[in-house]
Amino acid sequence: MHSINGLEEGYLTLSDQLAAEGFVVLTLGWQEYEREPPLDVLDQLLRDSVAYLRSRDDVASEQIGLTGFCIGGFHTMYFLPTIDDFASGVAWYGFPTRGDEGNRPIDDAILSQLDTPMLIIHGTADQASPISGIYDYANALDQADKFFELNVYQGEPHSFLVDGTLQNTFAADDAYAQMVSFFERTLNMASTEGQ
Repeated sequence: MHSINGLEEGYLTLSDQLAAEGFVVLTLGWQEYEREPPLDVLDQLLRDSVAYLRSRDDVASEQIGLTGFCIGGFHTMYFLPTIDDFASGVAWYGFPTRGDEGNRPIDDAILSQLDTPMLIIHGTADQASPISGIYDYANALDQADKFFELNVYQGEPHSFLVDGTLQNTFAADDAYAQMVSFFERTLNMASTEGQ
């Protein structure tokens, strides 16, 4: 799921790159009708997307992952626990808050539903989503005994992988490789558990 800036060229490049790695990729243009659709609309869009993927012969239905960037990172943090169809997810520089006026964290009831592995990727210089909020979120996941990995890149700002275009820095390349490795490990793990 792309950032608040829309389906920029970098996300299409990223999708092609992931497809070249052997993944079947569905990139959602979720802002087609509204800049910030309600969560129930996004929930249905994701469920419909999973149903479409499961209808394909080249998709293993138990090996579907979710990734998102910026507000798409928030969506990953929010929907990974609430939609059972995902085997794992990667949240890129997301916001572990609802984004409402009170800027409340994702509540414990949602967090407690997380039953799949999540990788969180973030930079310490992220001004839009300060790293302190990510550490608080990671502590909450840890206290709830949830499986997660956290990769923090010192000095990296918000949108360090896709900022209009796909970035080619050491941190961006390394974080991309970490995502691919995480999906390979956790999606294969889901396949093994399903047998």
